Amino acid sequence: MCSTKRQGASLNSIIPYTLPKLHTGKNWYIDFKAYDPLEQKMKRKKYMLDSIDKISVRKKRATELIANISRQLLSGWNPWADTSNSRQYTLFDDVVELYNKYLVKFHKSKVFKESTFTDYKKRIRVLSEYNKKRFNPIIYIYQFDKTYASDFLDYILIDRDSSARTRNNYRTWLSSFGSWLLEKQYIDKNPVENIKSLSEDKKKRDALSANDLQKLRTYLEKNNPYFLLLCQFAYYTLIRPDELSNIQLSDIYIKDQKVFIPSSISKNRKDGMVGLNDILIKSMLELKIFNYSNDCYLFGKDFKPSKEKSTPRTYRTYFNKVRTLLKFPDSYQFYSLKDTGIRDLANSAGIVIARDQARHSDISTTNKYLKGEALPVHEETKHFEGLF
Repeated sequence: MCSTKRQGASLNSIIPYTLPKLHTGKNWYIDFKAYDPLEQKMKRKKYMLDSIDKISVRKKRATELIANISRQLLSGWNPWADTSNSRQYTLFDDVVELYNKYLVKFHKSKVFKESTFTDYKKRIRVLSEYNKKRFNPIIYIYQFDKTYASDFLDYILIDRDSSARTRNNYRTWLSSFGSWLLEKQYIDKNPVENIKSLSEDKKKRDALSANDLQKLRTYLEKNNPYFLLLCQFAYYTLIRPDELSNIQLSDIYIKDQKVFIPSSISKNRKDGMVGLNDILIKSMLELKIFNYSNDCYLFGKDFKPSKEKSTPRTYRTYFNKVRTLLKFPDSYQFYSLKDTGIRDLANSAGIVIARDQARHSDISTTNKYLKGEALPVHEETKHFEGLF
């Protein structure tokens, strides 16, 4: 049977300093000890008084120093924390807790979308877990410096075996966290600003070929017509997956054949309106979509109208299962349906129409969705009369 010796907590872990004391003799000085969070041990701090010749003045100065140092220690000052204000030696864990409260507040007030809230919560959790795993975890927030930030991003890239893109996404978030710390005066400068992003491979996402698009339609018509409608919505309306998960029946104007995307759910935080293709109207009527109440999400649970909201992750997961069954390449993703829709609409009605339907700010954004043979050219270049 194994026994363990019970140990009490060290006094230093409860009170991280000793009060200053005057020493007289050959040398006059005041000393005290304080916990150094970097070296993780108590260290002595010493103030010499020998330079003051007159004993009475030396005693007076010693009394003032002891009172001042004691007051600062009791208020949380740490001589080993090279900081310009008291906020900078706030405990790291306390700052993380406060940041989480801000996230909840921003989420409730609709400043953050659900996906942003979930993403930021995950990243701050990963940062907190990383700190606990470190051989020397940071104790105070002022220790959040460039070296620490760089080490954390290396942890994401190497230890967690993440892609350059994932590491860069963490860098973007970490920079926003640094900006928040700077705004709250926990640090003097954002340590992430001068950390560069890594070069990334191009997204491995392709538009579906016309033949594969028909294969997908044939399979879903038979096996899941509601998911087919979702795929058709992504293809024809060019609405982003996260926005699709938030569309309600009240946002659909069947008579005018259009869908309203309110600013509260749109990526660019602007109200938008896109056209509803005839095929979508026909499919919705066949599936009796409008028999459900107006406050239902269009693509809720099981991809049907429901008051229970679904998520883009659910869409992607199901699409990937179908992709495997149909032996499609991995470069076909749920978002590929939007790429495919932009390609086909641009080829059929022109890139300006595709730009407006996709709610892009300019044509250059729309062009990024077009690859190779799908890239448009100006018709005028084919027929102008040159001088050569």
